[in-house]
Amino acid sequence: MEYVAPMLRETRHAKLLSILGDEGVLPIGEIAKRLEISEATARRDLAELGRAGRLTRVYGGAVAAPTPDEERPFGEVAVDEPEEKADVARRAAELVADGDVLLLDIGTTTLHLARLLRGRPVTVVTSNLAIYDELRDDSEVTLILLGGQVRANYRSVVGFLTESNIRQLRVGRLFLGASGVLSDGSVLDSTHVEVPVKRAMLASARQVVLLVTAGKFPGDTGLARICGPREIDTLITNKTSDPATLDVFREADVEVVTV
Repeated sequence: MEYVAPMLRETRHAKLLSILGDEGVLPIGEIAKRLEISEATARRDLAELGRAGRLTRVYGGAVAAPTPDEERPFGEVAVDEPEEKADVARRAAELVADGDVLLLDIGTTTLHLARLLRGRPVTVVTSNLAIYDELRDDSEVTLILLGGQVRANYRSVVGFLTESNIRQLRVGRLFLGASGVLSDGSVLDSTHVEVPVKRAMLASARQVVLLVTAGKFPGDTGLARICGPREIDTLITNKTSDPATLDVFREADVEVVTV
C-alpha cells in the first residue's frame, strides 16, 4: 500500500479556509472527511483558526470569518440613504408606546430609531453598540445591552452568549434590520455570525417589524437567510420600494407600511 504523508498543518489550514470560503458553514464531521483527518484534529484546527480570527465557530462546525473588504464598516454604512432611513425610523417610532419593551437589532436604521426614543420611558434591549452609545446617558430609557463577542467593525455583539441572553427574554416588539430582501420575500443578512442572533431575536418577540429601505428591495445583498415573509408582522419601507416584492409580503398577511 502506498504511503500518503499527512498534510502539513499550514497547508491544511489554508485548505480548510478555502473550503469554508466556497461553501459557507460546514459541520466538524464533514471538515474531517474533506481533509482526511480525525474529528479531534479538526476541532484543534478550528480552535487555532478561531483564536486567530480567521473563522467563526458555530454550533457543530465553523464558517469562514469575513475579510475586511467583505463587510463595510458601520460608520461607512451609516451614511447610505440617510433620508430614507430617517423616514422609515420615524414611522417605526410611531408604533412605540410609553412603557413598551423593545428589541432593537443591529444596523443603521435601528440607530435612527433609537435616536427618536431618547427621553421616552421605554425599555430597549439591543446587541447594537451604537445604540448603546446613543442611549446610555438617557435617564428615561431602561437600556439592556446583550453580552457576547464584540464585532468592532460593525459595532455589535454576537455568539452563543448573546443568543443565550436573548432566549431568557420575551419582548413586545422586535425592530429587525436586513442586508437585503429577495423577490420571494426572503430576508437576508451579509454576515453569517449575525444570523443566529437575529433568529433568536425573532423567537423572543411577540411582534416583528422589519425595517428596510428601498435600496434593499429587492436585492441579493446577503449571504444567509434570516427568515421568510410569514415570520414578519409589519414591514416599514419607502414608497419607492419594489411593488412586486411588497405584494409578496401582503400575500403573506404582513402589514406593509410605506413612507
